[in-house]
Amino acid sequence: MTSLPGRQVQAFLAPGKGQLTVFASEGRRIIGTVVQEKGIIYTVNMLILTKTAEVFSKPSKRKLYEVLRHFNFHPRILFLHKLVLGIETSCDDTAAAVVDETGNVLGEAIHSQTEVHLNCFFISFRTGGIILPVAQQLHRENIQRIVQEALSASNISPSDLSAIATTVKPGLALSLGVGLSFSLKLVDQFRKPFIPIHHMEAHALTIRLTNKVEFPFLVLLISGGHCLLALVRGVSDFLLLGKSLDIAPGDMLDKVARRLSLIKHPECSAMSGGKAIEHLAKQGNKLHFDFKPPMQRAKNCDFSFSGLQHIVDKTIMQKEKEEGIEKGQILSSAADIAAAVQHTIACHIAKRTHRAILFCKQRDLLCQSNAVLVVSGGVASNLYIRKALEIVTDATQCTLLCPPPRLCTDNGIMIAWNGVERLRAGLGILHNTEGIRYEPNYKGR
Repeated sequence: MTSLPGRQVQAFLAPGKGQLTVFASEGRRIIGTVVQEKGIIYTVNMLILTKTAEVFSKPSKRKLYEVLRHFNFHPRILFLHKLVLGIETSCDDTAAAVVDETGNVLGEAIHSQTEVHLNCFFISFRTGGIILPVAQQLHRENIQRIVQEALSASNISPSDLSAIATTVKPGLALSLGVGLSFSLKLVDQFRKPFIPIHHMEAHALTIRLTNKVEFPFLVLLISGGHCLLALVRGVSDFLLLGKSLDIAPGDMLDKVARRLSLIKHPECSAMSGGKAIEHLAKQGNKLHFDFKPPMQRAKNCDFSFSGLQHIVDKTIMQKEKEEGIEKGQILSSAADIAAAVQHTIACHIAKRTHRAILFCKQRDLLCQSNAVLVVSGGVASNLYIRKALEIVTDATQCTLLCPPPRLCTDNGIMIAWNGVERLRAGLGILHNTEGIRYEPNYKGR
């Protein structure tokens, strides 16, 4: 007999089949894959073994081996939980991870292209600083290694997976294509279900991996390529409340940083545009420049950043004339401009988010007390913007939650977890991948 939390089950190994079949008392069947491994290594998630009258709540390897030997099979790894491999290549990060249905991250790997693109001066503004053919080539060169590293760190083989989840939208076409092509080969080779993932849905649901967050909750996704507010009512049930009408906040921060030539600043040379602005802003006076937040009279929850960027560009050009320097040189007022830009963006995001919270509460779409605002995406790691949002949530009796910084940016863990959520809900699981396509988006990164 074997005991799982809250239920008694019987377990046995089907002869010659290498699978552990477990029958729960209510008749539900659970299959755990058994994998041959060098040495004696056991992983029995959430499993408490009972042998006759003797109970081991935390069995030692020796006692566990004795129980397993009683069932006539050799030292192996036992997986009783569903496992999902997540693959992410929507922009400039090649990432993969294996996550189980309880939220345990078994292994992950990532290759960032940031430094490569940062050191290229022939930058395309339309794609937020990402050189598309370079990104595609780097994904091709690294994806097999990254996926293998994630699987190796997880101590599993592809045959143990319950499904493979991959970002198919939105993102850069050339980047998405690499991830999808590689994933479909794995799916065909190992005959696994495929779960296509919406990149923004993955960002929105990441908080449920790290915190106990129930539906519904409000989510603000702010990154280099996206800016949106949505009410999350279920795994794939989103009510869009507002979005950027032009560029994303992270895209604007990157462009301002490039216009200020912060890559030449000794303190910012190794930083991305957004990080450089945040760093330099600490040394500046946000009141030295009076940039007005956009859309102050708009009675909706949309965002806009292109007009503000145009005003900032004109201001920088004027200051260059006043200081008698050419474009590409560092302004003496660069820190003040960075501080003013960051402050204005923070105010704009906070005001639009405030409107969304009030809208949801007035219509009972969120709880009047203990409502949750989740903020995710790369720009969510900006502490100044996060502080502005804390002021809003304090004023509206909401709880502000953000995933850890490493999960705010693109990663394989969020894709795998989104796959787990969909697998548990039985949503969007494909056993036939014929006709599956990626859906790019060229607004920013």
